[in-house]
Amino acid sequence: MTGYGYIAAAIIISAVITFLLRAFPFLVFRGEHKLPDILDRLGKLLPSAVMAVLIIYCLKDVKTDIIHTGIPEIAGVIATAVSYKLKHNTFLSIILGTACCMVLMHFM
Repeated sequence: MTGYGYIAAAIIISAVITFLLRAFPFLVFRGEHKLPDILDRLGKLLPSAVMAVLIIYCLKDVKTDIIHTGIPEIAGVIATAVSYKLKHNTFLSIILGTACCMVLMHFM
């Protein structure tokens, strides 16, 4: 097997495992099986917690270089939040926030 064969095999195996892990809850908790209360609470709590962690991670370097990293990143976060609040479209919000940050980083 060549180097490309190993890479292709790794990608296929990773894709199959990812698919099975994502499908597992739907297979287990379908029909009459009810989702446990702890998993139901986690499903409601984790999206907000993950977003908070991502915001903190994205803004962690702001204190060291406010001009080159702080202003563009904060503007990107604000653009993402405002566009999501107005349109409720996650894809559009991510694109607008990223574009805002990249344009400001390029011109500052």
